[in-house]
Amino acid sequence: MRRRLDVHGSGAQEWSPARLLTALVVSAVVALAVLAGLVVAVVVGLTEEPDEREAARQAAAPSQGMSRQDALAVAPMPTADPEDALPGPLSRHAAGVLELPRATGVGPADVPTGFPRTPEGSLAQLAAIDVTAMQTGSMDGVRRVIAEWAAPGGPTPETWSGVDGMASLLSAAGLSGAGSPQLAIVVRPVMGLIKGTVGEDFAVVCVNFEFTVTVEQTSRIAIADCQRMAWVGDRWVIGPGEEPAPAPSVWPGTEAAIAAGWRDLRHV
Repeated sequence: MRRRLDVHGSGAQEWSPARLLTALVVSAVVALAVLAGLVVAVVVGLTEEPDEREAARQAAAPSQGMSRQDALAVAPMPTADPEDALPGPLSRHAAGVLELPRATGVGPADVPTGFPRTPEGSLAQLAAIDVTAMQTGSMDGVRRVIAEWAAPGGPTPETWSGVDGMASLLSAAGLSGAGSPQLAIVVRPVMGLIKGTVGEDFAVVCVNFEFTVTVEQTSRIAIADCQRMAWVGDRWVIGPGEEPAPAPSVWPGTEAAIAAGWRDLRHV
């Protein structure tokens, strides 16, 4: 079911930071896509105390006997404060740029596809998965996307962080799993990073999204999503294994975003 996506110029007041963070950071979707993905659970990185985050990073340190894919996935990422996810002043310094290929077709669950077998192609595919899932504005829509875009052994409609994120968002808005015609979700992939690759068929990539959510009022927040991406057949899908260590959800273009390693996304 299509949702109203254009919320610009609505004149609606923004939610308070406290309500916004409660709505979008309560689940384990640090990875988000919000959604990405797709919602992308922001709780782990945004609600833990600094010393708790340090303990989590130590626990996630690669151990002997771990596969290269698992070691790459669990390697700790930079952290950020919760307020860094809210709109903030842009940096005067330019971030690096990641050039992403454009889709050449539409795949299952109406997700854009056709990206090349490159790290940038996997990043573009993750962004497309997360955007499509989150902009459905419903539990059924998010579940349908992940069912079609995860490899066996990967996230499922019951376990994906994006499903948890959508559930938290709808609950905070007082809506059922079906969403509402009054709910508008605009998800824009603005920054990204390639954490690493193992061969040509595996990559861990992250996308930093700008989320604009309107239900009577409008709120905006950054939500990041990291996923294992695997080349299966002729396309990238979210790969098998636990979801990777979360990347920091930081408002795109700020000093904090650049310091965390995020790079501007540019389609070629």
